[in-house]
Amino acid sequence: DKEVRAIFLRLFAQLFQGYRSCLQLIRIHAEPVIHFHKAAFLGQRGLIENDFLTKVLNGMAFAGFVSERGPPFRTCDLFDELVAFEVERIKAEEGNPPKMIKHVRELAEQLFKNENPNPHMAFQKVPRPTEGSHLRVHILPFPRINEGRVQELLQEGLARAQGAPPATRGDKKCVVPAGPPVGMFMSA
Repeated sequence: DKEVRAIFLRLFAQLFQGYRSCLQLIRIHAEPVIHFHKAAFLGQRGLIENDFLTKVLNGMAFAGFVSERGPPFRTCDLFDELVAFEVERIKAEEGNPPKMIKHVRELAEQLFKNENPNPHMAFQKVPRPTEGSHLRVHILPFPRINEGRVQELLQEGLARAQGAPPATRGDKKCVVPAGPPVGMFMSA
């Protein structure tokens, strides 16, 4: 499934290349609002008559995309890198399927690494019970829980949690790379 996701990642990166140059930050409200200039995006790419892309840009999913990916300072990911730095590579691979497949596999591998940062941790499967295991009589009953000990453990955990600094993810925020301007992607 990572290769299918990589294909869609490339598709959306191609579809939205240059979108950052059409973002406008409006600061008249208490909190800044990010607006996407659809007409400029479609006009600069020569796609004003493209019904599909117009409908995509008018959809709620794209509005969520802009609000989520619009801020100029946030955690960057593989999509941001693809849109900003892989423009020429994607263009060059259009007529070369083996190179395109190689790139898709590289992206799939990167997606896998992003989701499984500790490859040495193996997932152990729980073995299926043997046939007739439910008939065994020698199974011990589940032990009784000592309520006093449970309370002690809870109090110890709470005391440790109060003294520890708040847990934060290692996501580092950075300035999102803008990539090439949208005018560079005129359709042929």
